[in-house]
Amino acid sequence: MTDVLLLGEPMGLFSATEYGSLKEATSFNKSVAGAEINVGIGLSRLGHTVQYISKLGKDPIGEYIYEALEKEKIGTDYVTFDEDHQTGLMLKNKVKDDDPDTAYYRKGSAFSTLSVEDIDQIDFDQIKVLHVTGIPPALSASVREVTEHLMIKAREAGTFITFDPNLRPALWASTDEMLEVLNTLATYADVVLPGISEGETLMGSSEIEDIARFYHEKGAKVVITKSGSQGAFVSEKGHETVNVPGFKVKEVIDTVGAGDGFAVGILHAYLEGLSWKEAAKHANAIGSLQVQHAGDNEGLPTKEALTTYLNDHC
Repeated sequence: MTDVLLLGEPMGLFSATEYGSLKEATSFNKSVAGAEINVGIGLSRLGHTVQYISKLGKDPIGEYIYEALEKEKIGTDYVTFDEDHQTGLMLKNKVKDDDPDTAYYRKGSAFSTLSVEDIDQIDFDQIKVLHVTGIPPALSASVREVTEHLMIKAREAGTFITFDPNLRPALWASTDEMLEVLNTLATYADVVLPGISEGETLMGSSEIEDIARFYHEKGAKVVITKSGSQGAFVSEKGHETVNVPGFKVKEVIDTVGAGDGFAVGILHAYLEGLSWKEAAKHANAIGSLQVQHAGDNEGLPTKEALTTYLNDHC
């Protein structure tokens, strides 16, 4: 039985080793990037079984990513290779504060060719949770079809579905298309995880209650709205919204991956049978750990490290 099934495009990440712009950078470290792979790594470190749906180019970066998935104990049963398209790449500069600049090279990538035929063998009776973000459906029409197909099949099978909008406006042809697709996908989810600014873009308001009401009306049982330093707001349908405070950190080093860490905490707590309030607490904790580390997933903790961190901050 698989705890969590993920869909996403892992990319080769080249991070500059010296401060400055990407144009000026001459030395880089190679690693793996991608919102869903961050979630997979986080869940695996916490002891959960994960399977990952993806398509890689039959090239050195694709082979490197495949080995990285295996090293992190992320299942590759649904990872395939494409000899005609290349694996996506991402560059990131090094900064002393603020968010780093990034450059993507993923248009026409192997993952963008993923089709429904590639994933028809998946048995949702063997999967506890399907976690989806709003990034894959932005990458191509075929991946968009795959995303909705997976959510429909999961819903029919009774698999629990979580959805993180994870807005990437630059990847979409238009804002209208982004809103239509992502708000449609949200109708299949049991849990929706928007940020406050995402709510304003997706449904026109940054008010917590408005965001929660909007997604409850679309069918979500639980809406957990991320609010940075304010923590998170948990809205269970038919109950009052509860604020779960965030964790104070001495220094924010890199905010990349914080939202993915938040999703890890939600999924981990759900699989452990905890309340949604406790889920938000775990999510806030992992998010705060992640921003204290450079890199996309270096701050994601083991189960023991998370328990210690929570106990130290009670």
